[in-house]
Amino acid sequence: MTTKSVFVRSSAKWLLLFTVLVAAPLVLALVGHQEENRGFWIEFGVGLGFVGLAMLGLQFVITGRHSKIGAPFGFDELLQYHAQAGYFGWGFIMAHFIVLFLADSQFLEFLDPRVELPRALALSGAIVAATVLIATTRWREKFGIIYEWWRALHGVLSLFVVFVGTVHILQVSHYVSEPWQKAVWVTLSAAAIGMLVHSRVWRPCKMKKRPWKVVSVTKEVDTVWSIELEPVSHSGMQFKAGQFVWITLGDTPFRLQQHPFTVSSAPGDKKIRLTIKELGDFTSEIENLETGTTAFVEGPYGNFTIDTSIKTNNVFINGGIGITPAISILQDLRKKKDERKITVIYGTPSLELTPFYDELKELTGKLSLKVVHVLEEAPDDWDGETGFITEEIMKRHLPDDISNCEFFVCGPEPMMDVAESTLRKWGVPVYRIHSERFNIV
Repeated sequence: MTTKSVFVRSSAKWLLLFTVLVAAPLVLALVGHQEENRGFWIEFGVGLGFVGLAMLGLQFVITGRHSKIGAPFGFDELLQYHAQAGYFGWGFIMAHFIVLFLADSQFLEFLDPRVELPRALALSGAIVAATVLIATTRWREKFGIIYEWWRALHGVLSLFVVFVGTVHILQVSHYVSEPWQKAVWVTLSAAAIGMLVHSRVWRPCKMKKRPWKVVSVTKEVDTVWSIELEPVSHSGMQFKAGQFVWITLGDTPFRLQQHPFTVSSAPGDKKIRLTIKELGDFTSEIENLETGTTAFVEGPYGNFTIDTSIKTNNVFINGGIGITPAISILQDLRKKKDERKITVIYGTPSLELTPFYDELKELTGKLSLKVVHVLEEAPDDWDGETGFITEEIMKRHLPDDISNCEFFVCGPEPMMDVAESTLRKWGVPVYRIHSERFNIV
């Protein structure tokens, strides 16, 4: 079976499953329903609420970090889908209230504290919570919310909205009047919430039994550091080159501080190396990290790997710290003495701010590897590419036959946008473009 057919079939399967699960509450509501129809717009508004709540509930599943969920899209695509589905879910919820209020003003009583105070507070709170959830996700950095607190807020608000929505459906009970229907709704909501509990409670409990410790902190270039972790009283972790892990530093895994970083070392060793750029409150303190510090590692995650590629040429288009998965993959190919052809187009601010410059230079002598450095500011004697990665630079250095290429794009968002749009413009199908965006921290 070809890569294309596998991608198409698997994508269709997951999209169909998502659609079925979103529509399932509508089917459940209609089974055995015998009450009088209240008019198109009222029933339409109710249907919007069912769909919106189902979409929000499924967000717990999508972000549950289960390796088999959402394949073959990869974690990056899954997060992008999660964000878009969240916006649509919020839109359906808002439309649910607006359509019902316009169809019959009596529905405004649901938000009237004079009629029933607990109900009014809960539903008003859910509307505000859902809106805050979307706004802080979309504009977290503009609001100045640090990642750890946003992540906690995200979980709490999501739980609150789904809980209130489920209670609201059970209390109205127009379409959920039978005991078995109520039981199904409670079970589905509990399962969705259970995903969050599994991620935030059960997994840290398992991690606590498999601690790691920091054995070295090395400066690669200014603002970029590599830390090496060693397992304590266990065998370590099996991962594929190009994957990432979530790390928590300190004496307990039950902390708000948990961040994802790509493993920049090759699989096979007990120790793992994570390379981190100073970007935020947490990463800016990496240089002060002391050896011997306890760490807890969750993973591995991600499908940004080369193991399924069957193409003659594999092309990495990277910028800045986005080189880390490529370094892991290249070191793995070196260990395996894999002779497949690799092209790396790597954009950085300057020669002095190019992580792994010497490591890449060494690898070119041990692999069938071509490295193209693109420097924003180049020294006077530089005879290579300068500026930013552009369509013209890509055209000059990519293999002549791009139909035999698999592409791996990782780096700053503007660079990725240029690379991805150029490849699509050239007719490269989506299943041969693998992207990893470091924008979840």
